[in-house]
Amino acid sequence: MPVPAARATTRRVAARSSAALRALPVGLVALVVTLGTALAGPSAVAVPVAAVPIAAAPSAVPTDDVTWGVRTATNDQGTERENFRYTVDPGAKVSDELVVTNHGETPLRLDIYAADGYTTTAGQLDVLTRDDAADTGSDDTGPDDTGSNDTGSVNVGSWLDPAVDQVRLAPGESADVPFTLQVPDDATPGDYAGAILTSRTVTAQDAGLDYETRSGIRVYLRVAGDLAPSLTVTDAHVEYHQTLNPFGPGDATVTYTVRNDGNVRLAANQQVGVAGPFGWLGAQGAADDVPELLPGESWPVSVPVDGVAPLFWLGADIVLVAQLPDVAGATPGVAPVEAHASGWAVPWLPLVVVVLLVGAVVVMVRRRRTRGQREDARVQAAVAKALAERAAAEGVPVEGAVKEAVRAEGATGSDKAAAEESEVVAP
Repeated sequence: MPVPAARATTRRVAARSSAALRALPVGLVALVVTLGTALAGPSAVAVPVAAVPIAAAPSAVPTDDVTWGVRTATNDQGTERENFRYTVDPGAKVSDELVVTNHGETPLRLDIYAADGYTTTAGQLDVLTRDDAADTGSDDTGPDDTGSNDTGSVNVGSWLDPAVDQVRLAPGESADVPFTLQVPDDATPGDYAGAILTSRTVTAQDAGLDYETRSGIRVYLRVAGDLAPSLTVTDAHVEYHQTLNPFGPGDATVTYTVRNDGNVRLAANQQVGVAGPFGWLGAQGAADDVPELLPGESWPVSVPVDGVAPLFWLGADIVLVAQLPDVAGATPGVAPVEAHASGWAVPWLPLVVVVLLVGAVVVMVRRRRTRGQREDARVQAAVAKALAERAAAEGVPVEGAVKEAVRAEGATGSDKAAAEESEVVAP
């Protein structure tokens, strides 16, 4: 039953909202607008919503529990249903009922309305708030990054019409709320999602603001026609991270975006692996499943991969296996989606160590060579001086003395050539 899940969610969210509001300065309380949380459980939604406050009193907002329950009616559409699911042709009209029960001890007045659904950043289905669902002041008809629409409800929330806008219930009383779902003749084939909601607005006298608590049931709609389930992977990148160990493996991060560019809501399992050139030393990442995305929605993915060898070049392989929704009738299959990304995996720390070692060796060799050259020059200068003194004492020309000394000492070929050249050029 959806009611316990709805109550538990309301209690937790309301407590968090109350704590956050207590912490706000007086000047900021007037700006607080809480947009709600994800749908609770498989069918019910209980979302406390703080509306724009009427005064800036720094007091706590009451955290009343949801004292009513909602469920699907038993009729020709089905029995014991978790939510409302329909597969219809464009232009078709569906009639159904929502059952609302007051479990509290005081009379209850609830508003009834519908809203479009979207996937939150937490991967859950949520629905637009009442103000967002009724907003028609924007010219932008496309979904934003969360999947919600700036123009308000344009499909389920717009096509579903409750028979009454409000219902009054005595303690313990139940009421059937009929509604119709009129699909336009030009509705595009594919999947849509939203919810029919019951809502109660409470004025917190001490806090001086209004807040809304709502509970509802999801509505999944498939408009028959040409179905084209499709997932794509875009903006794939792989980035390598070297560890402090210069000779150990590092980590890699593979990022990309999954987009549902078909007309059927889809989830997906995914596998991500990285490897060096020619598939050397591959490693697998732990990739979470992609949550169910409505047509047109996107989901950012970041997968860490441990134990990656720095082989200068990395390739990342991404494989998505689509999960088809549980919808009456045939849904076309989807082939696995594959994508590839590549990037550098340079072992900078080992390279720095090698460069430093090579530099040290070069410096040592150059120092030894310079030292040897200096010693040779000193010896040659001493020999030349001695030969000059000897030649002066014996009255022998300097060039001849040098030649005789070179021959006597067994000089190298280059030295002999130098001596002969000096003799030739002598006057």
